Amino acid sequence: MFGRSKKISEGLTRTRQGFFGRISSLFGARTINDELWEELEELLILADVGVTPTVEIIERLQERVRRERVRDPQVVREMLKEELRAILVTNAPSPSEDERLLTVILVVGANGSGKTTSIAKLAHFYQQQGKRVLLGAADTFRAAAIDQLKVWGQRVGAEVISHQPGADPGAVVYDAIQAARARHADVLIVDTAGRLHTKYNLMQELKKVRAVAAKNVHRAPHETLLVLDATTGQNALAQARHFKEAVEVTGIILAKLDGTAKGGVVFAIARELGVPIRYVGTGEGLEDWAVFDADVFVNSLFA
Repeated sequence: MFGRSKKISEGLTRTRQGFFGRISSLFGARTINDELWEELEELLILADVGVTPTVEIIERLQERVRRERVRDPQVVREMLKEELRAILVTNAPSPSEDERLLTVILVVGANGSGKTTSIAKLAHFYQQQGKRVLLGAADTFRAAAIDQLKVWGQRVGAEVISHQPGADPGAVVYDAIQAARARHADVLIVDTAGRLHTKYNLMQELKKVRAVAAKNVHRAPHETLLVLDATTGQNALAQARHFKEAVEVTGIILAKLDGTAKGGVVFAIARELGVPIRYVGTGEGLEDWAVFDADVFVNSLFA
């Protein structure tokens, strides 16, 4: 737990020193007035929390302040933390943590979002738990994607099952499942296409990959994780909508959290998608990775 807290806290350094630092300082020695509410609203929007979630948060806070007759700004600060935490605490236990012979995880996301690096970190995370991990290179539309996954596979010591560029992604998934069984692997993590010529093509390919997994492993895929680049702010939210339409996303990996001063996008994503954030990437190294924890995240923002 301490390691998780430290990683998340370190990853939020820029966010904490930016807009959320200014938000925290709002509740210093001052009174609760219209100016405070206006500044808070502006800073939450600038931090990429999003306009609609921000308005809802402010309205709920104002109602609580009236109802509970709060006079101390520090109490409002704690109420704000509670409201932010409530947006995030929709996290159910990850289905991939259930005990089974083979867990199949699909990883989706736009090219450049940090998808391949996140797959390597996820593989390393499971290996640290004593799991045997295999990787499937089902993003066959880019030769570079296959090569990149192989490089990371060598780094983490996980075998990569791949075909030639342009091959049928479904065939890759089928072969990867057979290989995982033959090698008595515990976890199969499958990379998928990040972009095709049209949105329709992307949806069809992702559906095909899911169908192959479902046909060959009971209740697979057990988790479909969407990788989002935290540094892209509201663009990450637009990407999330796109992929959620294409495939049944069960969790979010928020990559490059250390590279943004606008960590508020986490709240926008959680509120709009209703999908739990499972993991955060907090740097370049394999160890720069943490299971997401809403309490740790919010406390770190205001530390």
